[in-house]
Parts: sequence; C-alpha cells; structure tokens
Amino acid sequence: MTAGQLRFVLGDQLSPTLSALRDADKDRDVVLMVEAGAEATYVRHHKKKIAFVLAAMRAFAHELRDAGFRVDYVQLDDPDNTQDLGGELARAVARWRPAAVSVTLAGEYRLVAEQRSWGEKLTCPVQLLEDDRFICAIPEFNAWAADRRQLRMEFFYRAMRRKTGLLMDGDEPVGGRWNFDSENRKPARPGLAWPDPPRFAPGPETQEVLDLVGERYANHFGDLLPFWLPVTRRDAEAAAEDFIANRLALFGDYQDAMIAGEAFLAHSLLSSALNVGLLDPLTLCRQAEAAYCSGAVSLNAAEGFIRQIIGWREFIRGVYWRHMPGYLRSNSLAATRALPQFYWTGETDMTCLAEAIGQTRREAYAHHIQRLMVTGNFALLAGIDPAELHEWYLSVYIDAFEWVEAPNTIGMSQYADGGIVASKPYASSGAYIKRMSNYCQTCRYDPSERTGPDACPFNALYWRFLDRHRARFAANPRMSRMVAALNAMAPDLRQALLARAEEFLNRIDHHGTDKMPC
Repeated sequence: MTAGQLRFVLGDQLSPTLSALRDADKDRDVVLMVEAGAEATYVRHHKKKIAFVLAAMRAFAHELRDAGFRVDYVQLDDPDNTQDLGGELARAVARWRPAAVSVTLAGEYRLVAEQRSWGEKLTCPVQLLEDDRFICAIPEFNAWAADRRQLRMEFFYRAMRRKTGLLMDGDEPVGGRWNFDSENRKPARPGLAWPDPPRFAPGPETQEVLDLVGERYANHFGDLLPFWLPVTRRDAEAAAEDFIANRLALFGDYQDAMIAGEAFLAHSLLSSALNVGLLDPLTLCRQAEAAYCSGAVSLNAAEGFIRQIIGWREFIRGVYWRHMPGYLRSNSLAATRALPQFYWTGETDMTCLAEAIGQTRREAYAHHIQRLMVTGNFALLAGIDPAELHEWYLSVYIDAFEWVEAPNTIGMSQYADGGIVASKPYASSGAYIKRMSNYCQTCRYDPSERTGPDACPFNALYWRFLDRHRARFAANPRMSRMVAALNAMAPDLRQALLARAEEFLNRIDHHGTDKMPC
C-alpha cells in the first residue's frame, strides 16, 4: 500500500483544524492515530484520564472517517502494537510507504524532542508543523516577554484582550476595568443550589475502552467508574452550551468557594475537552462574551471565565516553552520532603485535604482553588519536593498535560521557579480555608487554634514556612508585612508554633498520615 502523506495525529490533537490535517488530500493521504501504552505509564495516570483520552481518540477517528479521511488506527490491545509512538510511526511508514510524514508539534517538551528525532530514523522526510490552535503563538509570546524584567499574566492578558477584541470597547475594556477578580472571591452561601453538569452515558465503543483500561491499568490511581465525560465533539459542545446557560452566571462570584460533598459547584469542567482539542478556546470565549452581551450573565462572570482561557492558559503555555527543559528542575525554596502517602490514599484528618484528594480519586478533578490553596498550599508549607508534587498533579488530574500543569504546579503553586509565574508564594494559614469553605466545620482540627494537638496544622506550618524563608521574603512587598508579624511575635509563641509544625511533619514523615494510630 502507498500513501501520499502520512498525517500523524496525537491523542491531545483531536481538532479537525489541526495543522497536520490542513490541505490533506483525502484520496491519497492517510491519517495515523496510535494508542501507545508508554503514554499511559510514563507517569501512572489516573484510570479515568487514560479512558477519557482513548475514548476521545476513537471518537475522533470516526469523525475523520465520516469527513472522508482514510484513518490507520492502532489500538492499545492490537497484538503487534509496540506501545511507543515512534515505533508505531516506523511501522506505519513501512506499511504505507508515504512520500512524507506530517505531524503537528506535541504539547510536551519530551515528545517534541522525540519528534525531532523521527526524521533521522525513517525512510521519508518528517514535516513538523506548529500547533496554531492557541491564541498566542510561542514566538509572539517570546516577543512580548523579551524586554520584561518580570512576566505577569495581567499585562499579557490585556494584550490578548486587545488582540481578540473580547469584552473591548474600542481600545478600552468593557466596564472600565480589565479584571474583576476582586468580585470573584465569595464563599458559597448556605442553601445555594448548584446545577448539575450534564452527564453522557458511555456508548459501546467507550464501554470497550473502559473494559480495557479497567483490566490493563487496574493498579493505577483513581476510580474508573462512573464514567460520564463527553468524549465526542458533539457532546463536548453540548457540555459547553450547558455551562454557559446554567452555571456561568454563578461561576464568577463563587469560583473560589469550596463545599464538602460538592465537587463541581459552578465550574465549567471543560478544561479536559479543551486540552485534547474537542473545544476551541476562542469560540468558547465568544460564547461567554455573548452571554454577557445578552444580559444572561454578569460582567465579572464572563470576564473571569475568559481570563482563565485567553489570559492564564495562554500565559502558562508561553512560560512553559520559554523556560523548558530546565523548568522541571526548579526548586528555588530547596524543598526536599517526600510527598506524603495520604496524597494517594486520602487518609488524613484534615477535612480540606481529605475532600480534595477524595474527589480527585473519584473524578480525576478538583477545581483551581482546591489545587492551589489546599493540596498545593499544604505541599508548599510542608516543603514537599516540587518535582514529586508535579508528578502527582500530572498523574491524577484529567486535564493535566505537562505544558499547562508544570508551570501551574512548579510556579504558581510552589513558587519553585523563584517568581517567574507568581509575584509571591500562595501560602496561607487555616484562616483562608475557613473563610472560603465549610470544611473546618467537621474537621477534628480547629483553625482558630495555633498550638496544641487540636490546632489546624496549616497554622503552625504557615509560620514555620515564613520562619524558614524570612530572609527571602522580607523584601517582597506582598510578603513583608507577614514577615514583620513573625519578627514581632513573642518568642515563646514562635517556638511553640515551630515545635507544633515539626511534630506534625515528623508524624507524616514516619506514618504517611497525620491520623493517630488506634
């Protein structure tokens, strides 16, 4: 068999507008798609994440065939599958003898490095194409960043607003302000109803994937069932429409809230579909803008959602490619503690962590404040090795691909990059969690206590963190006031706090949990 070009599509490139598919000759070209076991195990991904990507890939193959493409699809359980992207590409080249291979550059540095080696190993040239599904190309980001001493998302976001015209009135922002984040920090009101997100019953092919993943990856983290995620473009678009119609209005005010037993609140749950290519970011933003213009949602709701996509998502991608490959080794605070075992088991008496980790096990999902101010904040205060935490986040969350996950974890959450992403570490005591959630109401620890066995561990850990890094943060305008408070603290109280923190950390170091033995 022969083909004009072999067009290789990766598992997070499920977009009909993909550069590798552009200008394809449907009569002569062949699209190659590969389920590679190595991609499921380079970190031990959540079972639900593996199933989502494989099911979405198979659905996209059907979409391409319906559009007239010839698709060569290698399934995970094909007996001759090498379980390696490069190995399967070599086999496909031998099968089809194409004049060339066209592939869009991968989203992760390790895969781009592999892609650049393919041309040396194959009998035909390999054309590597830019991934232009993003709003800001990497050269454009680098040009924006070139002369800046500090990279701050807020200023990048303003440039993206002007570029896209979203929520703009000429050259000025609608409403006279660029950012309404100060209005988006309300704790959830008691009795407020949270509309359920739509749930999509698995079709026969998705069920085949679930059976395969359940058998092959039974020892991976997380629950596989129930599985109700959108894996087709039609279902992903329906999920987006449902969010805009039913939850966006609540999203703005309550995007930082946390409630025990409520995994989703008013969040969109669209990031996984967005990150594999089932949704287009600019289209999604224009839908949110239209909801504001029609009066269906407030400006702070639409702006907050749009900022997450054209601001934060694009900014984080730019940081990743600007600072790789060394970025993954960043550890500016010299944090070396091993990740506690309860990050995998959820067995902790800290209700906030048990809630966030428990829903992560069940759903492969936690919203951004649970990630930043609960699991991330604890790791920051405890001095967890950022590389270990990075691998955990990459493993457990369904929307975690390295280009978006690593800067959020290493930079935003752990301040391990020394301030490239964030101007201050996102460190807080138990007071923040009490203010933004109802977790503390049922916790064995008391956030109003600072010392003693019943005191919230976040309190002592917070002051220990400041004590360890006081020289670094004394000159930071956003941290200096708290360092001054530490310096002014009575010596006996400071020693009691440090002793409480060390006792707690020694317990989790030796037992993997803070739970007291029976």
